[in-house]
Amino acid sequence: MALVNIDVQNVFVEMAVDGLAVAQRINRLAAACRAAGIPVIHVRHAVAADADLRILGEQFDVVREGMLERSSQTAAFHPDLVIDPSDQLLEKPHFGAFYDTHLEERLGRLGVDTIIVTGIETNVCCETTAREAMVRDIRVLFVSDATTTGGVPGLSVDEVQRASLATVGTFFAELVTADELVARIGDAPVGATVVSG
Repeated sequence: MALVNIDVQNVFVEMAVDGLAVAQRINRLAAACRAAGIPVIHVRHAVAADADLRILGEQFDVVREGMLERSSQTAAFHPDLVIDPSDQLLEKPHFGAFYDTHLEERLGRLGVDTIIVTGIETNVCCETTAREAMVRDIRVLFVSDATTTGGVPGLSVDEVQRASLATVGTFFAELVTADELVARIGDAPVGATVVSG
């Protein structure tokens, strides 16, 4: 098992509802994972200054203007996110953490068949990562209260969060809360599974 924290970056923490509270829940979960020997991987959406942004750049002016350029302050990991020297870092060029990255190979080298997904935004990068994992036969524990979103036009943030969690929980992952998962990790012998069923 590995904890995969998605896009806890300055720009996303600031735009999402309860971004700072979610970052603190992620920190608590990460501490429990480290104590249990579960690898912690922090993923951020970041691209080179000269990257070909393709449709992503066409659709989002702020991306084209450098919001996700890897050396920018907006793309940096948020200072409230605790990154331990034992943690791994990964950059992704698009929404999902598997697309055009070495995440799947890393997980394979670690002997990981289950990931815990946390981060921002629930309905975009977190959900995409869960979908990508499931189609690779990697189990997903999706932490409902350690993910958050800034929403989409025409719907409330709560509606977007609930719809995304309902979709993910029905088709792609097991939904858990941070407290539930910390308790499972704490109760499990080292190396034991914390996936239900």
